[in-house]
Amino acid sequence: MNANVDPPSPSELDPQPVADQPGADRAVPTPSADVSYEDPALDLAAIERDLAGVERALDRLDDGTYWTDEVTGAPIPDTALADDPVARRAP
Repeated sequence: MNANVDPPSPSELDPQPVADQPGADRAVPTPSADVSYEDPALDLAAIERDLAGVERALDRLDDGTYWTDEVTGAPIPDTALADDPVARRAP
């Protein structure tokens, strides 16, 4: 490998102008400059609750108790876990 070789320029990597590329007529979502970490649409508390539920479900898988109601000890039906993979109680 020759260490003295310059990397290719962006125009060498992508010689077609963007407008000429296949699919260029599709709308491409771009991040809004108005989005911030204080955006009310970004509910960090809800994301943290969801993550905690997933982590608890993974712990229950490791413990072998994933399919068991945490309070009654009854089995949680597969259909209930398919609907809510972090369920801790049987319906």
